[in-house]
Amino acid sequence: MAAVEVAQAQQVALGSQAEWVQSYDAASSMRLRRSNTPTLSAEAVAATEAAIAQYRDIVNRGGWGQIQGRQTLKVGMRSPAVVALRQRLAISGDLSVQSSDTDIFDSYVEAAVKRFQGRHGLAPTGVVNASTIAAMNVPAQVRLQQLETNLVRLRSLSGNLGQRYVIVNIPAAQVETVENGHVATRHAAGVGKIDRQSPIMNAKITQVNFNPFWTVPASIIRKDLIPKMRTDPSYLSDQKIRVFNGQGQEVPPQSINWNSNEATRYMFRQDPGADLNSMGMVRINIPNPHGVYMHDTPSKGVFGDDFRFVSSGCVRVQNVRDYITWLLKDTPGWDRSRIDAAIASGDRIDATITSSVPVYWTYITSWATADGAVQFRDDIYNRDGLNIAKVMNYSAIDEDIDATN
Repeated sequence: MAAVEVAQAQQVALGSQAEWVQSYDAASSMRLRRSNTPTLSAEAVAATEAAIAQYRDIVNRGGWGQIQGRQTLKVGMRSPAVVALRQRLAISGDLSVQSSDTDIFDSYVEAAVKRFQGRHGLAPTGVVNASTIAAMNVPAQVRLQQLETNLVRLRSLSGNLGQRYVIVNIPAAQVETVENGHVATRHAAGVGKIDRQSPIMNAKITQVNFNPFWTVPASIIRKDLIPKMRTDPSYLSDQKIRVFNGQGQEVPPQSINWNSNEATRYMFRQDPGADLNSMGMVRINIPNPHGVYMHDTPSKGVFGDDFRFVSSGCVRVQNVRDYITWLLKDTPGWDRSRIDAAIASGDRIDATITSSVPVYWTYITSWATADGAVQFRDDIYNRDGLNIAKVMNYSAIDEDIDATN
């Protein structure tokens, strides 16, 4: 159905509560489609340039107003706040402008909210909560500046990156595998906390380790293990973490003085096991000076969160089997059945990638896709220099050992 017909259908139904249960399927022209254009590409550069022109026009026309209050808004509600919500969604192109002057939160508004949420890295629930309002209330001028700042980054990274490569976009907490100029797979990720940031770097993926041990970095020994052992002497045994001295001999945890820094002289290694090991079933090796890598995790729930800045710098990958299947597709003997068998065996097995795969850990907080969708993410490390207020209400993050790697 054309956009004009959709708008006419909306106007006929306005004022009737039957509108609340209408299907949004008819308004497919407003739906946010999943682009297969890589974040780092000439197409993304051109689309972002077009988005800058669009947002300059929005700014010149006065931008958008603020959504007042903290009221949760959802389908079936009538409120003066819905009028402001409709107008805000219309200005940013998420809702047909012809339907922006009523106080009914109908299925068209719900779909527009989902589109907005998807463009801002929020779970597309269609419910307007505090996080959604906070994203809507970032001024248009600031969003324009974000686009201009990130266009410089996109231009510098949109050259010949290779036939097959991986993009890690840290602010988006997202991993893309790219082949022949198109996104092959896309994965949610868990990336570095604000005080333990994932580095920006270019490297190569060389090897996949199945059922890996986890050797605890010195920083985590100091910041996490020692404080935990002071309060819970059984913590290491519960987490299947063993302690070894310089000669490779296992040391009983109770023999260490946890009220000092003695523990930093030892090596801490967690046994393999997808149910507990901080790297889950798989570690992906990326030789680099920062000592970081990519891996699975036993804490799969984090991938469903809006806030996925939970690691100590490494990157956790959702649907890791799909990811490593793509990495190993050109490595003889490593099809999906062999990968599944290696994981199921529980044995330590290494697969060296025949042709190492370039990987780019980047920091892109705004970009556009060829279909016209303009994407924004929170500047979590404050690298844009725009001092966007962090006003979203995120849930408390479990700081347990399985959330530190």
